[in-house]
Amino acid sequence: MKRVLSIADKEKRRDHDFGWVERLSWLMDNNFQIAGFRFGLDPILNFVPFAGTIASFGTSFVLVMVMWRNGASSKLVVKMLINISIDAIFGAVPIFGYIFDFFNKANTKNIKLMKEHYYENKHQGSAIWLLLGILSIILLFFVGTIYLLWIAGEWVWQLLF
Repeated sequence: MKRVLSIADKEKRRDHDFGWVERLSWLMDNNFQIAGFRFGLDPILNFVPFAGTIASFGTSFVLVMVMWRNGASSKLVVKMLINISIDAIFGAVPIFGYIFDFFNKANTKNIKLMKEHYYENKHQGSAIWLLLGILSIILLFFVGTIYLLWIAGEWVWQLLF
């Protein structure tokens, strides 16, 4: 039988989870310092092809899911998933991704979003409009790509025949 937590117990669990999420985020984004420049394990892991990116994304994903378990709104979760997805996608690009990972600190951004959500009541509500906007942009991108491929195909066809 599932135990129902009181509001005080939920807040205590949230604060405990938020503490270790914040520490792990610091480790991933800011733990080391060289000549005044801070970086974490995320850019170091990125030097291991594929496995490093997957490990960094997996760690960031777990942090997001822990906070979702603690009552983060769907809007906040989507924003946080966008941050870690951008970090993983651009971080996977050779050379550019290595540099990108040193400057883009997705976990730090997510900690800021979580603090705003839990302690300032921002980022509340549904993510439906955010998701619809993202899907619209993706759809426009694919339609534009198909259109440009069609134009290029006609051009090549005219050159050949």
